Amino acid sequence: MLHDPSSTVASKLTDAGGLALYIHWPFCVSKCPYCDFNSHVRDAIDNEAWLTALIFDLKHEHKVNPGPQLSSIFFGGGTPSLMPPRLVAKLIQEADRLWGLSEACEITLEANPSSVEAARFADLAAAGVNRVSLGLQSFDNQTLEFLGRAHDVDEGLAALATAQANFKRVSFDLIYARPGQSVENWRSELERALAFGTDHLSLYQLTIEPGTRFETLVRTGALIPADDDHCADLFELTQEITAAAGLPAYEISNHARPGQESRHNLTYWRYEDYIGIGPGAHGRRLETATERHKKPENFLSAVERNGNGLKVEQALSSQVRAMEALMMGLRLAEGVDLAALEAKTGLARSQMIDDKAVQRLTELGLVSQTDDRLTVSPKGMPLLDGILPEIIAI
Repeated sequence: MLHDPSSTVASKLTDAGGLALYIHWPFCVSKCPYCDFNSHVRDAIDNEAWLTALIFDLKHEHKVNPGPQLSSIFFGGGTPSLMPPRLVAKLIQEADRLWGLSEACEITLEANPSSVEAARFADLAAAGVNRVSLGLQSFDNQTLEFLGRAHDVDEGLAALATAQANFKRVSFDLIYARPGQSVENWRSELERALAFGTDHLSLYQLTIEPGTRFETLVRTGALIPADDDHCADLFELTQEITAAAGLPAYEISNHARPGQESRHNLTYWRYEDYIGIGPGAHGRRLETATERHKKPENFLSAVERNGNGLKVEQALSSQVRAMEALMMGLRLAEGVDLAALEAKTGLARSQMIDDKAVQRLTELGLVSQTDDRLTVSPKGMPLLDGILPEIIAI
């Protein structure tokens, strides 16, 4: 029987609150064939120039939005575990100087599980990082090669052990629904993952993103993705096994023990304010969307010219904010508080939600609405991409 994440009382989820800061480090050792993130391979990186530019970017955002305190900082990429720990420490110190860090501020860094990067974990913890998100992706060497990963299973497991020894909170990623992956194969891999005892797992179905090498392989027939029915079976199995292990889904691809949800990502999904600095970083602050220059060299040039890396700064209408809040919030097991969204946007519920579609999908067991809270059911989550345009009336 499927655990119903929507039955979890919303207030029991980790309280994000405050202001979140995202810092993008765009560099990688190599480009994975499934990756469409803003990542770049460079022969040489001037770390001092990057530290200076990122601090300028921080100071600009502080001038625009000087408060409240930061509840989370997230170093994403790219591969931020390639950053020198001294640079990480300086950025955390500057963020603290500008906004201040809340007492329980969550500071996460994404890391690849190579031995070179794992050797920096103790120094990164000393720099202030208290949570790491490790890109293991698989416990099978052939699969890691297929995914273009630079580590093997033994190296990944050694990095996981090092992470658990150095950080208070550890999460890791796995990719499933790979071509040829059976239900039993995924069951075995997932049970192995749970045995390591981390309190958070990010479990993503392999998707073929535009512009990636995998998309080219699919287009030429060299790669055949798993079909939708098989993906649905794997998704259902994932929910059953993680819930039984005490890590239910709190978001469509993220699982945690109660209280161990990613506070930073909850800020995104609950549509609260977050600052984004570094190449290609997006932000939402004070009803305004921000976007930085994507190419590293263009970002540095913009900072040199303007004192910040901004490419786009655009006021968001009530309609756009409501649409974004619904698209993000309905990914969560807790769903969306419609009364709070009405108060935040000034829009009536009827301007945001198609009641007839909600009623129809409720009868099918795909969504539910209790008082002011609208949620997508576990049965509906695999169909989320189809459900959202049905019920969002904007």
